[in-house]
Amino acid sequence: MTPTTPATGRGPAHRGRRRRVLRLSAATAGALALAVLVPVAWVQATGQARVRPAVESVDPVDAILVLGAGLRPDGTPSPYLRRRLDAAAELYAAGVADRVVLSGDGQPRPDGTPYDEPASMRAWILGRGVPDSALSLDREGLDTTASCHRTAELTGARTAVVVTQDYHLRRALFSCARAGLDAQGVGVSSASATPRLWVWWHVREVPASWRAAVRELV
Repeated sequence: MTPTTPATGRGPAHRGRRRRVLRLSAATAGALALAVLVPVAWVQATGQARVRPAVESVDPVDAILVLGAGLRPDGTPSPYLRRRLDAAAELYAAGVADRVVLSGDGQPRPDGTPYDEPASMRAWILGRGVPDSALSLDREGLDTTASCHRTAELTGARTAVVVTQDYHLRRALFSCARAGLDAQGVGVSSASATPRLWVWWHVREVPASWRAAVRELV
């Protein structure tokens, strides 16, 4: 007879099956972790190589690309977007480029409500000393990849410096590189008056980076 454990009545065969199940579960979990982490690491590492720590370290480029970040209820740029625009104005004043592309959502809402992110960006950055003649407005910049493509289409730029929040910068630079735009990047603060939003924006970069990588692989 097969020996059994008095308390459970389960013998060596049962314990062997249980070990095999545990090993299979561990292997499956490891494979899933790699399937997530490797693409995310690819996106983040590609972007990191193009990050510049300060305005002074940015090489001259064809254009400064400012990515949209939403508007306040009164139609003015959100705090995140204001930081991006202020950094772009600083880059322009430093002579990094003579062209600034303001890329965002310029599509009316389904109920017909006007919504023009680039126009609001324009009004803000004009007040920061950037002349209207230096601005190009992209109202079809509905995602980062589209903004990178359209920067080249609108201005003929082949090189650019991308301005966005620090948590988003590496993925943005990855998207621009895959779109054929040779880009550097300057990150601005992502500090928020609502801490849970700061956490949320950082956490969501993991699935967003994974999707960015998968789009390039399929």
